[in-house]
Amino acid sequence: MITILKNAKIYIDKENFHESMLIDNGIIKEFGTNEYISKFGADKEFDLGGKTVLPGLNDSHMHLLATGEAMSLCDLTQCRSIDDIIETSKRFLTNNTNLNIVVGRGWNQDNFAAGEKRILNRLDLDKISTDIPIILKRICEHVATVNSKALKMLSIDESTFVDGGEIIIGSDGKPNGILTENAISLTDAIIPEKTDADREKEFLKAAEYALSVGLTSVQSNDVINGNHRDIFRILHNIYDNKKTKLRYDTQFNFQNINYFNEYLETEFKTGTYDGKFLSKGALKLFKDGSLGGRTALMLNDYLDKPGIKGVAALSDEQLEEMCYAAASRNIRVITHAIGDGAIESVIKAYEKTIDNRNNSLRHGIVHCQITNKNQLERIAELNISVMYQPIFLDCDAKIVEQRIGKELASTSYAFNTLNKLCAPISFGTDSPVEDCNPFPNIYCAVTRQGLDGTPTGGYLPAERLSVEDAIDIYTVGSAYNEIKESFKGRLYKGYAADLIVLNKDIFTIDHNDIKNIKVDLTMIDGEIVFERK
Repeated sequence: MITILKNAKIYIDKENFHESMLIDNGIIKEFGTNEYISKFGADKEFDLGGKTVLPGLNDSHMHLLATGEAMSLCDLTQCRSIDDIIETSKRFLTNNTNLNIVVGRGWNQDNFAAGEKRILNRLDLDKISTDIPIILKRICEHVATVNSKALKMLSIDESTFVDGGEIIIGSDGKPNGILTENAISLTDAIIPEKTDADREKEFLKAAEYALSVGLTSVQSNDVINGNHRDIFRILHNIYDNKKTKLRYDTQFNFQNINYFNEYLETEFKTGTYDGKFLSKGALKLFKDGSLGGRTALMLNDYLDKPGIKGVAALSDEQLEEMCYAAASRNIRVITHAIGDGAIESVIKAYEKTIDNRNNSLRHGIVHCQITNKNQLERIAELNISVMYQPIFLDCDAKIVEQRIGKELASTSYAFNTLNKLCAPISFGTDSPVEDCNPFPNIYCAVTRQGLDGTPTGGYLPAERLSVEDAIDIYTVGSAYNEIKESFKGRLYKGYAADLIVLNKDIFTIDHNDIKNIKVDLTMIDGEIVFERK
């Protein structure tokens, strides 16, 4: 099948555009002027009317299955007070009378505009219901609050201990319903199990949405500790039967060495991957939590909460053990690290376990938000990959200085600094923590502003990126993270024809309008997988 795209503004690389492209059986064969490409002839020809064409975007860290699941949960992302959360949850319960449990996500106390600006507790959730269990997860999913009924069903009391997590105790000496990090997994015991069909439906729903917003590849953490057998089985069924063309690179989370060893003896040995649509991916670890929940691990106390430094989801010794185990099998490791204490630990663990200064396995840090200058320089020196989420600035720019102080904040979320240091960086959304739509993400990287346009001029404007840099980081940068930069991420000859057609020219529109860009057409391997009607 020969396909020609013509009358387009096709982005090749910086300051390099062409107006026509020839695709042969999913591979880019030639580009140039309309006149030149038309000489080849084609089975299909698309006149794009001058629209801009980019390489398909690649989310370097998200949770695709959880994104699909979130579409059916109680959505709290727009709630702006505790009372708002209570009323929204009550409406959800009223509209879903068959439920025997309410699970919601997306609340963020930092966005509250009325009432108390604090984390929810069990007494708040008891106002929704005391008859059925309620679990409401913060937007970061590193903090969850449960009601009294859930605490009783889970047999959680003041003596319950979870390694790498906290059960917060209230002033009465009893659990107040707030769970952090590994303690959140206790709630799995009362959440009804889903069938493979349920999960597959959620996965494909999220994949369809991802294609519609211009993602042609995702690097997704859906395998989490004990669910690995089920999720790998579902993934293989989806991709063996070609139920989606969205390229998927697995990020499998094993906090426990026993689970990881079981994976090494089973899926690692016997799982079949074509390396193009379904790839084996990386071991994903969690070192800490989130800034908003004050569970990000800091070197010093939080400025607005003296005596608290965050939560270590893994000890330094556990982290090193997992890194050594992975490196011995040539498995890439990526570690969630947000606070400067967590990032320090990860840098040291990688320095001990990588085989050389080139970091040939491409170990990486997910988020890498709170950093000092020395850490940025060491990350670049060790060639550690960094998976950033610029969209986090939408909320974090409003709280970061009060959390950690102006000096440390000035070297954090340092996209441009790390890019200039030539460290390998990529972009993702951590969806469903944020919408996986990449254009608000690019907008935040380019403007350093929240979606409301504040602050004027951008937060730490020296860290703004050019549009071209942001696109390259989202495409070839993310492909590098997968060790696939010679196959995708550019619209070069010999590369896969993964591309998107935009409704606005991202290179010439006002930067404030980038967040509003829509995708008119998405192609993978030269095949149309989404077309806006």
